[in-house]
Amino acid sequence: RPGHRAHFFYKLHVYHGRKGEPKSFSWQDYRDLIVVTHLQLGAPVVWCWDNLNVHLVQELYDFAEENKAWLRVFQMPSYAPELNPAEGVWSLLKQSIANFVAADLASLTRIVKRKLKKIQYRPHLIDGCLAGTRLTMDAPKIE
Repeated sequence: RPGHRAHFFYKLHVYHGRKGEPKSFSWQDYRDLIVVTHLQLGAPVVWCWDNLNVHLVQELYDFAEENKAWLRVFQMPSYAPELNPAEGVWSLLKQSIANFVAADLASLTRIVKRKLKKIQYRPHLIDGCLAGTRLTMDAPKIE
């Protein structure tokens, strides 16, 4: 929102390799993250999708259409990581864990969560990820 600090919401998915366990987020997981983000912010949400196959499912299009009063979705062009603010977050995360050694999956998960939380509470880092895209936040107001 204009005049407010940038926010970064995330949900970590850990794959343990168990039989029947999903390897990645489902469209329902993305939907739930969007809803929780909206509820925590108490404000409209602007969401940027890349072209991951799960982002393109009809159910998410339907969800976005049903919630267009508070949700604006921008579909990023194919192969345009320079336009995706999430790429800046991944870069920051990779830099911050480059010298860590994790003994097991639980240790790695703890490190990643800790580093993402540090990014989350440093609005200037989030602003830098947004600025790196050269996209403007001057979109028409969502009522």
